[in-house]
Amino acid sequence: MKTEYNRSGWILAVATAWLLCSAAAVAEPRVLEWEEMIPAGWPPDDLFDDLDVDLDMLEDDDPRAQELFARVEEVWDSAPMVEELDGQSIRLAGYAIPLEGDGRNVTSFLLVPYFGACIHVPPPPRNQTVLVEMTEGNTARIERAFATVWVTGEMKIDAGKTELATTGYTIHSTQVAPYQQQMDDWGLE
Repeated sequence: MKTEYNRSGWILAVATAWLLCSAAAVAEPRVLEWEEMIPAGWPPDDLFDDLDVDLDMLEDDDPRAQELFARVEEVWDSAPMVEELDGQSIRLAGYAIPLEGDGRNVTSFLLVPYFGACIHVPPPPRNQTVLVEMTEGNTARIERAFATVWVTGEMKIDAGKTELATTGYTIHSTQVAPYQQQMDDWGLE
């Protein structure tokens, strides 16, 4: 009887350990890189093939520059998403641009891959502009525009438009933390 009890206890302990390890593996979000949000083959290579002008020589008020900007904006606003990201638990680093909140309690913000995006024309394509919405009861502390943060949450493909940019992804975030660069054993990124 004692052997049977020990065997049952051992099996229960192994099963519990396996379940705990499985739950931890499922709960760990995927660290996502910005390049992974762009489908293969995009942007189109031929976007500017028909231009017969030196872009560096165009003035802002040149009609050809305005035409080019309109074309870029149209392509950026219809940029495709990576369907496999929909519903994934992810962790993504980027620059935050608060939309709703007071700095101490931000509930909605844009996340972009580089400093200055959305205040320069044109903004990034929609597959490089993420709307972050904090889940109910959570807020983010973002005290200044373009603070560098890690965002953790569920990625959804969800086209939207704000005053600053068109977005293609939404992250329903449970956690926002200041960005800390990962260093290797030699002190390098």
